[in-house]
Amino acid sequence: MKFSLKRLFEFYDEVLSLPHKNEIARELRDEDDLFLLLVYSDMLGIPNPAFYYTLELYPYIIEKFHDWHLRMGMEKSPLDGIRCC
Repeated sequence: MKFSLKRLFEFYDEVLSLPHKNEIARELRDEDDLFLLLVYSDMLGIPNPAFYYTLELYPYIIEKFHDWHLRMGMEKSPLDGIRCC
């Protein structure tokens, strides 16, 4: 059975990252939550100097909004314009 160098590197990377998968997933989720807070901050009443630029992202991230506000401990949508529950 022949192993290519690429498969060897993939295996090595998998072995190194195996014990840290939960930590990596948690960090990525935290970064995503922070990004969504930045995008929706103006609607939540927190001044956002980049509001004009983040406004374009709403159609792409509206699907993630429901999961985000539940993770943040809000039972219902805090925004009047977005009704997801």
